[in-house]
Amino acid sequence: MSTTFKANTELSIFVRDKVGFSYQRSHTKPKFNCFSKRFLPIPLTFKEVGAKKSSKGGVLTVSISSISSDQGESGGLTYKDAGVDIDAGTELVRRIAKMAPGIGGFGGLFPLGDSYLVAGTDGVGTKLKLAFETGIHHTIGIDLVAMSVNDIVTSGAKPLFFLDYFATSHLDVDLAEKVIKGIVDGCQQSHCTLLGGETAEMPDFYADGEYDLSGFAVGIVKKDSVIDGKNILVGDVLIGLPSSGVHSNGFSLVRRVLTQSGLSLKDRLPSETVTLGEALMAPTVIYVKQVLDFVSKGGVKGIAHITGGGFTDNIPRIFPKGLGAIIYKDSWVVPPVFKWIQEAGRIEDDEMRRTFNMGVGMVLVVSPEAAERILRDGLGAYTAYRIGEVVRREGVSYQ
Repeated sequence: MSTTFKANTELSIFVRDKVGFSYQRSHTKPKFNCFSKRFLPIPLTFKEVGAKKSSKGGVLTVSISSISSDQGESGGLTYKDAGVDIDAGTELVRRIAKMAPGIGGFGGLFPLGDSYLVAGTDGVGTKLKLAFETGIHHTIGIDLVAMSVNDIVTSGAKPLFFLDYFATSHLDVDLAEKVIKGIVDGCQQSHCTLLGGETAEMPDFYADGEYDLSGFAVGIVKKDSVIDGKNILVGDVLIGLPSSGVHSNGFSLVRRVLTQSGLSLKDRLPSETVTLGEALMAPTVIYVKQVLDFVSKGGVKGIAHITGGGFTDNIPRIFPKGLGAIIYKDSWVVPPVFKWIQEAGRIEDDEMRRTFNMGVGMVLVVSPEAAERILRDGLGAYTAYRIGEVVRREGVSYQ
């Protein structure tokens, strides 16, 4: 691994000016600290034990889950066809659970006095491939921040700070500046501090012009205010918050569909005014401010970030044993990009629902009274959907 002192310094100056803090970058190692030293290690945080797998942009991240088998026999494309082997991920999680029992939730909780620090980490998966092809780099950092802060806010935690990891074979300062600008924008949207990170220049490791990203968020919540789903009851209501599109999940399948369709990212999304590239690269919605506002008014019992696994795998993660949900299939607006993906790939409904968010990026389980308030207050101010209810039957069914 090598670094270029001049390029590193230029990038550091940009971040300092944008974020408004002082730091020094070390040049004493082959790889360099981009903004600050890493925080001290805390216990391993994987996704929820007893919960489900998650896949980010085609890169499989996992949690305890049992996943239905590949649906390739139907003739339509599946995630497995696109190269993401869910069964292998499930097996890996089974082994991890033996080594690190007792971890749970969308983020890891670490006790600190009367509060918990809540930590999450993620990337943007193969959505990066589309960034390379479209040249849209200024919003991919928003995706990076969103995937972590949206996870930790499901516990009711307020994000405190964020760290990033940017790796490339040759540091293109102008390109890196665009990426980091998106990270700064994402931190501003989630009201957290870009505290530090790492930039690694690794010759011959990545193709020219390509890079990889990962991010890490830490938040805090009072112990008596943690949202953990334990108080969910039959009859509680599921409220869905709209997504901007595909967000950062399922892009291995998206890219396979794109190839099969014969269209390019420069072609128009059928019946729409935007190109496929623009529709697919729409940045992930950051739900932090909206969710914390709902939580502050009471009645929120569980929150699920709808990433890889869709409704089918993510919503059950927050339910007590014996409870599940009925989803009203026609209760929200499905963005046109999902209709195109399904039609072009001839993808079965069940496969779509366990791969993509289908237009709902965050689901809140709330009391009936809170549901009425959220829907009433949203008129003219924001969009929220009543998408289902809690029932005495495990899993998710659709009607």
